[in-house]
Amino acid sequence: MKTNSFLVLSLIAVWLFFLLGSVFCNDYKTFNKLVLPSSVSGPQSAAFDRAGEGPYVTVADGRILKWKGPATGFVDFAYTSPNRTKKLCDGTNDLDLGPICGRPLALSFNYKTSDIYITDAFFGLLVVGFNGGLATQLSGGYKYLYGVDVESFTGNVYMTDASLTYDIRNLAQPGLNPDSTGRLLKYDPRTQRVTVLLSALAGVGGPTVSSDRKYVLVPEYVTKKIQRYWLQGPTKGTNDVFMTVFGSPNNVKRAASDGEFWVAVENPPQGLRVNGSAIVLQTVPLTQFLSVTVDVAQEMNDALYVGSSHTDFVGVYTK
Repeated sequence: MKTNSFLVLSLIAVWLFFLLGSVFCNDYKTFNKLVLPSSVSGPQSAAFDRAGEGPYVTVADGRILKWKGPATGFVDFAYTSPNRTKKLCDGTNDLDLGPICGRPLALSFNYKTSDIYITDAFFGLLVVGFNGGLATQLSGGYKYLYGVDVESFTGNVYMTDASLTYDIRNLAQPGLNPDSTGRLLKYDPRTQRVTVLLSALAGVGGPTVSSDRKYVLVPEYVTKKIQRYWLQGPTKGTNDVFMTVFGSPNNVKRAASDGEFWVAVENPPQGLRVNGSAIVLQTVPLTQFLSVTVDVAQEMNDALYVGSSHTDFVGVYTK
């Protein structure tokens, strides 16, 4: 009996060792910066095209920039406002110029077509081709459209509307009380219709579709939860709580391995790699972002690219 008990305890100890080791082990030991052009700030996104080029980032002055390597740095790729001028807008972070310059927040590629879908705080949902330039507005009239993810198999676009009450300029106001009017939306490019999938979300962040296309994960910054909205199966059209996060989740992105995700978390800033069972597989402390918000953590080529609305660089953590 004692031998059996000892064997069980030993197996439990080994299981805990590997579980905790995977959770707390940080392989991303090296940190570098991809610095934005002079006076430019706010890279809230970090997306890569199907050839692995990038990152493409959205910045505060209304542009989408593309990283072309250390010798060249970031170059202009696209912009969201037809009224934008480089003289007025380049380098600005004045949100009152947003209706003129634009403020793109998130990017997602349709890897079948190479089109880039963009959410802009002032111009709604837009799309631009692989050659860049002025993006075409697909859907407007939102208070604060925030995150976006394209499901390339169907072409459906999933996006989040942060609030029906506030726009991005209200965030700096003292005493602002976050509301619970956020929504998860679907844009169907075939019908050009927008459908509301979820509402009453508190501090909704950027969504992502699972690699098997069965569900969408939607973080709620205020409640510290990640909602799961089912796209297929017997629970199609319903939602449940995927996981509760220690900290405030901002954006969720698919990881390199199928069925896994990266969650950008505030308080404390960290990147969490989780699987489809909501088990945390890895925690990466984002110590270089302790004094600012962390908006996105995107994995590519064994590196973790971290974007923030309050920095003049994209952080790159490598193994």
